[in-house]
Amino acid sequence: MAVTEVIGVRDVGSSVADDLRAVRMIWKRELIRFTRNKVRMITSLAQPVIYLFILGTGLSQLIPGGSKIDYRTFIFPGVLGMTVLFTAIFSALSIVWDREFGFLREMLVAPVRRSALVLGKCLGGATVATFQGAVMLIFCGLVHVPYSATLLLTLVAEMALLAFTLTAFGTVIAARMAQVETFQVVMNFIVLPMFFLSGAVFPLDRLPRWLAVLTKVDPMTYAIDPMRRAVFDHVEIAPKLARTLNPGMTWAGHRLPAGLELAVVAFLGLAMLVAAVVQFSRPE
Repeated sequence: MAVTEVIGVRDVGSSVADDLRAVRMIWKRELIRFTRNKVRMITSLAQPVIYLFILGTGLSQLIPGGSKIDYRTFIFPGVLGMTVLFTAIFSALSIVWDREFGFLREMLVAPVRRSALVLGKCLGGATVATFQGAVMLIFCGLVHVPYSATLLLTLVAEMALLAFTLTAFGTVIAARMAQVETFQVVMNFIVLPMFFLSGAVFPLDRLPRWLAVLTKVDPMTYAIDPMRRAVFDHVEIAPKLARTLNPGMTWAGHRLPAGLELAVVAFLGLAMLVAAVVQFSRPE
């Protein structure tokens, strides 16, 4: 008597492997979309280059004469943060596009956890934003920043952490947006204040009280300061000038260690990731 072999049926989406596969595919999709859009790759670097070499050169006279650095050296970490900021937010914009054209609905009905979809999206956007920021490092020598392997790796790691947090933040905003135009208006209202309040273009001391408070609630501030510290640790600068240009972020009059600042960025990133998962878990 012949024995019929029964093939087992597995509940798709019930294992960690399925979630990891979903994370990898969404992450890969973000990279493919980015690499196929050559215009985006080039134009997204235009604004940081303008800030670095036009604004930076024009304001270089603000640095006292005789110093081996200029305003471009000071603004360089801020320009790196700007590159990451705009690229990360643009990555979040694709969520609204996906919703408008129906692809997001197809992802949401996939037999995987919503958290896997959000994590893949955030990792993909963070990877793209970090890559764009890393490209800007080729200009180090032109702004008196040495091509030190330790410095470059430190900056890339800090940009990656900032990129993940900003992508998660953009994902939270985009999760409930139905139109691209609405998302662009909202983000334009948020992005530029985040950039200017981060200390990217001016020191954070001697600010009016109301402005100092705003800088302390800006997540970018806690990433720009560690990047500037890393840069200043690798350039020749008088200690007094270094304290003037980079007073750092303070709480109750005490300057925060770089490790604590990065921990704040990491905590905010995880909080934004959880908020994004909650947003995506709600019915459409």
